[in-house]
Amino acid sequence: MAFPLIAAALGLAEFAPVIARWLGGENAENVAHHVVETAKRVTGADDPVTAAKALSENSLLIAEFQKEIIKIEAELELQFLQDRHNARERDIALAQAGRRNVRADIMVLSAAVGLIACLYTLASYAGSLPGEAVGIISTVAGIFGSCLKDAYNFEFGSSRGSKEKDSVVAMMSQGQKF
Repeated sequence: MAFPLIAAALGLAEFAPVIARWLGGENAENVAHHVVETAKRVTGADDPVTAAKALSENSLLIAEFQKEIIKIEAELELQFLQDRHNARERDIALAQAGRRNVRADIMVLSAAVGLIACLYTLASYAGSLPGEAVGIISTVAGIFGSCLKDAYNFEFGSSRGSKEKDSVVAMMSQGQKF
């Protein structure tokens, strides 16, 4: 049931492209359900295909649909921020108790060792490796680098633009206007 639902939500992303961003995560089925139900409610349609057709024929319905999708996106952002906040609070509590987050340390160390191993392999054997192997090893190195980037973002906070977005989302959750 999840695949047709996600496919329907992706079809509706034509009218609100931000939808596609949320359909690749672990919550994809739940997000797809909300998107499809929102489209059906806004258009009065019984199924997503009819809803998409109604949206394509009426710009006022598109505007209403986009407004509702913005609300869904704000809720998803709040959930994400709350999850990250809880994880940071857990790390602070561990540090205050004199303990270490061994799991996180192992994850970061593994990503660093993996990245170094990939770069060493590329530097040492670049001339003798086939192009496909170089491409695969480079891709794996990029994944390890991305893991390290995520760890640094978690540990030291996010960029200025992301902080501004976090502030706006926090104000929205408290009912304030920005």
